[in-house]
Amino acid sequence: MSRFFVDAADVGEKSIFIRSKEDIKHLRKVLRLKEGSIIEVSDSSQWEYTAEILSVDEEQVEAKILDKQRFAREPQVQVTLFQGIPKQSKMEAIVQKTVELGIHAVVPVFMERTVVVDKGNFGKKTERWQKISAEAVKQCRRGIIPQIGCALQFAQMKEQLKNFDLVLFPYENETGRTIKDCLRSLEEKPGSAAIIIGPEGGFSDKEADELKALGAECVSLGRTILRTETAGPAALAMVMYELES
Repeated sequence: MSRFFVDAADVGEKSIFIRSKEDIKHLRKVLRLKEGSIIEVSDSSQWEYTAEILSVDEEQVEAKILDKQRFAREPQVQVTLFQGIPKQSKMEAIVQKTVELGIHAVVPVFMERTVVVDKGNFGKKTERWQKISAEAVKQCRRGIIPQIGCALQFAQMKEQLKNFDLVLFPYENETGRTIKDCLRSLEEKPGSAAIIIGPEGGFSDKEADELKALGAECVSLGRTILRTETAGPAALAMVMYELES
């Protein structure tokens, strides 16, 4: 069954309206749905619906609400990945896989060892990653589309870390405490968590010291050193296993 995302304002008492031109075109031209077709719709907030299409035109699709339920596939803990920006298409893979695993948001971060340079058109990359997030959500049938934040500098990221109940800092030089040790030592489950992953070259010593000074939980992901495109999804999978089971 096809799934669409709308704003909460587009959901009425009995009907839902799909107004995205891109979604309407996909619905009409690719999926070839018509009056009487059954679809799933998320209000991108907390409710998901089963609905029957009543009318289709180039401006909007109206569907009658058949069933309404709270999100069934959204994790209880909201995890944000702060990802040191990698080269080439690695970020696309990171976005796709972490969305499938339940990430709440992904924020690209320029760090000391980031090779990528912002030449003034970085916003286009963010738009591309947001589309990948939306595509991944439709495949795994989640209730929200995780947002890809605007790229931050390391100092800006540090300010945002104050907003999280738990901050995890997987570090290749950490040999004692594992992420499992950290998660299983928590007295209560956090409502929000941040995972910070470095770029290909890892964190600089200065960055590592600053994160430790902020109280970030320095942890190991295992005995091997993971690539940056592997570390984020791996850390997220471990968090979801421990905190969502």
